[in-house]
Amino acid sequence: MADSAVEVLTRALSGHGINENAMIETLGKWDHEEKKLFRKKSSHFFSEDERSFERWEEHGMRLLKHEFMRFKNAVVLWTTHPWERDARLVKEALSKGHHGQNINILIEVACTRTSDELLGARKAYHSLFDHSIEEDVASHLNGPERKLLVALMSAYRYEGPKYKEEIAKSEAKKFAHSIKEANSKKSSLIEDEEIVRILSTRSKHFLHALHKHYNEISAGRSIDEDLHGDLRLQEAVLCLTNPVKYFTQLLNVSLKADADKKIKKVLTRIVVTRADNDMKEIKVEFKKQFGISLAEKIGSVCNGSYKDFLITLLARSD
Repeated sequence: MADSAVEVLTRALSGHGINENAMIETLGKWDHEEKKLFRKKSSHFFSEDERSFERWEEHGMRLLKHEFMRFKNAVVLWTTHPWERDARLVKEALSKGHHGQNINILIEVACTRTSDELLGARKAYHSLFDHSIEEDVASHLNGPERKLLVALMSAYRYEGPKYKEEIAKSEAKKFAHSIKEANSKKSSLIEDEEIVRILSTRSKHFLHALHKHYNEISAGRSIDEDLHGDLRLQEAVLCLTNPVKYFTQLLNVSLKADADKKIKKVLTRIVVTRADNDMKEIKVEFKKQFGISLAEKIGSVCNGSYKDFLITLLARSD
């Protein structure tokens, strides 16, 4: 067997998803000796014991299983009703602990959906799990982010364009003062009652205006930039005021070659949930920030049916 065949199969098993056609064309033609050579050359999948027995590494088997499932998971997520999809995303996030991507999912659902979409997810959660999202968030989280997340999940915001400019300006000043105080005391704002009230009750049009006034007050800095010490608060503000920027940054991280399996899942979630929402704007922002189109980046990193499906979803917003 030529080394090129091993390389073809290695590439087929690398990245995001599996190149099924390359596997079929290569593996289906191999004899016993060629398979043995592949095992010897694939130390990331196989190990050899003292008896020269080549065996699958457990982590290699798990990795292969995850990669084969990417396409299936994307299809299931895409065909699920959006309310059920969000309810299940929240349930899975809560069941896996309050850290990293699990908190990201809660913030995304609470802050990037419309009022009716979030209400629909809460209704679906009732039907699926015989609990409310709010009570499960409150009972599963015990860190400082609990108050903020319960309030965000409970919100039913006004969706209209009307707001009072002078109040937005006043609350921008409150934000600036609170951030300055927190920085001087080296404390967190995530449990600050006024900050939680503003973020969980004000309309997104209002929060955009507040963000603009804050930018003017703070000599061009944005709220999310000044909240660098409060990661969860920073993510919530970004999701509420500039979700396109938030999703673009996460997509870039999820498409890195060394991304772990949890980060890779972000790619499926964002492409599926934003395909019929703000994907057109996300694609523009991605090209602007990273100098390559999102479709090209996915094409270079992902494999097989999974890649084709994601690129097809991206094309819906062309």
